[in-house]
Amino acid sequence: MPHRPELAERLLRIAYSAVLYLLTPVTVYHLIWRGFRQPAYFERWSERYAGFGPPRTRRVLWVHAVSMGEVNAAIPLVEALLERRPDLRLLVTTITPTGSERVRALWGDRVDHVYLPYDLPGAVARFLRHFRPHAVLVMETELWPNLLFGCRDAGVPLYVLNARLSARSLRGYRVLAPIVRRALRTVRGVGAQSHADARRFVALGALPGCVVETGNLKYDTRVPDTLAQVAAECRARRAGRPAWIAASTHPDEEAAVLRMHRRLRERFPGLLLFWAPRHPERFRAAVDQAVAAGLRTRRRSEDRWPDADTDVFVVDTLGELLWFYACADVAFVGGSLQPVGGHNLLEPAATRTPVVTGPHLHNFAEISQRLRQAGALEVGGDAEAVEQLLGALLADPRRRTAVADAAAALVESGRGALERTLALIQPDLPPAP
Repeated sequence: MPHRPELAERLLRIAYSAVLYLLTPVTVYHLIWRGFRQPAYFERWSERYAGFGPPRTRRVLWVHAVSMGEVNAAIPLVEALLERRPDLRLLVTTITPTGSERVRALWGDRVDHVYLPYDLPGAVARFLRHFRPHAVLVMETELWPNLLFGCRDAGVPLYVLNARLSARSLRGYRVLAPIVRRALRTVRGVGAQSHADARRFVALGALPGCVVETGNLKYDTRVPDTLAQVAAECRARRAGRPAWIAASTHPDEEAAVLRMHRRLRERFPGLLLFWAPRHPERFRAAVDQAVAAGLRTRRRSEDRWPDADTDVFVVDTLGELLWFYACADVAFVGGSLQPVGGHNLLEPAATRTPVVTGPHLHNFAEISQRLRQAGALEVGGDAEAVEQLLGALLADPRRRTAVADAAAALVESGRGALERTLALIQPDLPPAP
């Protein structure tokens, strides 16, 4: 008879897996429902349930990044592994089609790519038998119990890298705390973004000796060599007009974005808005709303660039947000006027674009605090306050320069997470030939 901890773990896994199997029909309805909004969800269903055919003959180093944000965070790590370890074949998994499209745009055939299956014991076992990974590098906060237990049982070391866990997310794990706590004890290492993230992972159940504060990989993201050229071309097409960008916006923020733009245009005639909704299914809606508001609207996928008469330019492509940050005089980063928790603030900072956000920044608490302390971030309590801050920056070139300089200096000082992360995982990488 197994001793008490083993029996408790077994019972928890059985209960958790039983619930997931009962909910399996719901996953089909979910894929159909999402497919009507984003047709890519109708494709590659076999991967969702670990249908991959015969096992691979070559083992892989596996990186999991749930969606586009996590894929972008993984860029420095994946690029470094491709450069330094060409002997290893990388597998990058995502859950969303947006993440999948970003992986293919970034690396094409240089990496393998599939969707991560649902967290069913059978699917996890089939996945591991098929790809036989040397190690698993999970980006940020993807804590699926059967995946973690399955890797331990198969002898596959698993790391959680660029790990972040907000206080709200920690509270959200309360229902699953007994099984998540045991699953986290199987992890070989946690590379936490900050001291607060490290403490919360330990509170959730990670072994203290396995948690290392490595810093945020997003500080190590390099701006493309072509950025200055693209930004210069875009600014030339603006013909001296001021411009701002509303990036990674969510549905409940869209009306506020248009309202802010109309009011700002009263103060700044000819003001151009670059608008990049967070999710591709909102691209069409953004165009329709801007047109309905009487604004002359163009879109990146069809028109490539704004012209002299464009009021709103919708960035309806993936992977180009960094370029359009550089095209704007000031940026509003969405997911912050509603309680989403904010989005990546370091991308506009790296392009020397002053940043304004709303108050909801719990997913980026440490970064936002550092930016504010450095004078590199303006935070408004609501949409009207955000509008006032945008207007103040648009009206004051010297202030924009000061904020941009502070942001660029902070990004430069934060670099180093990549080397610390590589040092963390090095013991479980196969020897280089």
